[in-house]
Amino acid sequence: MADKPIREALFQLLFPFSLNADCHQPMKETLLQAEFLPFRLDDKDAETAYYGPRHRVSHRDMERYYLPFTNHVLFPAEDNGESFQRFSKRMDLRAALHTRFFDAPFVIHSVDVILCPFDTGFITLRVEMIKPDATFTEAIEFVERLRALQDAHAEDRASWVEHEGDRYEEVQDFIFQAIVPHTVNYLDRSPMDGAYFEELPYLIDERMYVIAFYAFPEHEEITLFDRYRAARLDGFGENGKPCISATHLPYIESYCRHTGLDRWAPYAYYFTDETCFCNLNRLNSARADGIANKLYGEYYYGLLLNLFHRIVLLKLSNAYSRVQLERSPEQTEVLIRDITAFSAKYDFLEVVSQSQGREIFIQIRRVYGNDELFQDVKQTLNDLYKYQENSTSKRSSYLLTVLTIYTVISGIYGMNQVIEDLKGPIKWGKMNGYSPFEWLALAVTVTGLIVAFLLSGNVLWKWGRDLVKRLSR
Repeated sequence: MADKPIREALFQLLFPFSLNADCHQPMKETLLQAEFLPFRLDDKDAETAYYGPRHRVSHRDMERYYLPFTNHVLFPAEDNGESFQRFSKRMDLRAALHTRFFDAPFVIHSVDVILCPFDTGFITLRVEMIKPDATFTEAIEFVERLRALQDAHAEDRASWVEHEGDRYEEVQDFIFQAIVPHTVNYLDRSPMDGAYFEELPYLIDERMYVIAFYAFPEHEEITLFDRYRAARLDGFGENGKPCISATHLPYIESYCRHTGLDRWAPYAYYFTDETCFCNLNRLNSARADGIANKLYGEYYYGLLLNLFHRIVLLKLSNAYSRVQLERSPEQTEVLIRDITAFSAKYDFLEVVSQSQGREIFIQIRRVYGNDELFQDVKQTLNDLYKYQENSTSKRSSYLLTVLTIYTVISGIYGMNQVIEDLKGPIKWGKMNGYSPFEWLALAVTVTGLIVAFLLSGNVLWKWGRDLVKRLSR
């Protein structure tokens, strides 16, 4: 398979993680101390600050691209825990990736740390491969190796990152030591219970998601195999030559039809895989830069929102499995509240105002299977309501039985048999002469009062607990 030259290769690597509960405020303070800046659409200086010397993102276009109720979540005008809180830092950090077959210098233009609702977050690295005379296969292999946080395969173990004379055997060490130190202290490690090899609480797997931009010379043809390899991140094979992970042509054609958008063929293509969203184009520099700018802006937030949807839906499904096992009423109520809040505030069917962007957003949503996941979570909500209704009905039945017993006994024997003896100074001596029926009336009186106080205390405690939870949220 012949290789091709590439004019420019830009990447954004997204690492989703789970946060410790109630750690947003201290983490924000840590980021501010590390010179991260809150991202705001009214900050015009940020349009050119984070994307390299040749690229910019129009905040005005980005605001118009999304519908108003989506902008409230993606671009909050103030510190809001129910929205995406993006903190960005310009880096211009230069390093080199050493692999088995080639060495690739690269620059990290900037890094984002985005704090999201439901105790989730993202770290985004904006990377440009600056290897002279780079080929298409080298660009694919570069990002495939760089996105591997842990050395899970032989190819990963043969690669390492060099920065300022330091050698990092694993990419996760490079990220959490040279780029975002101290961030790891806020990651939630509870999902790692029972794990043998994982060292970080990955929400999906040990590899980052990729937004890739490949600009070919204008005379180069973008073939079907090029498109498949870009979406699948097929770089070098074991023999050091370009490889492809499929050989059956009808399968490759079917895959590209399902995951690709060829509206601008043969000059530009978009592809969405579960771990990669990429653009391949052979446009002139000015038009190609326009696509790169959208990948840094509008399309970046589209992928971010879809990833957030997918991760939260998976977390809610996982929480449902724990509730099913433990049958905890408190956890059931929390899960019902979380599913309802997600459905009301974050699951938007109409997000993008432009037809072009809507096609790309829907394509990402379809490939990630978010609609199917959401239907599953909606069914979960119905099951939870049925379980809660049955549980409440049982508790009400038990309580009604107890109260009925007290009412019947009190009605038959009457509390007035002993109530006079309990007025003023209690006449303890008279109790020695009580008949069995008077002792029964006394027991009913005392236990009835105890039950009444306990029920009142339980109602007040639950009301106060729910009030505190609502205020904390």
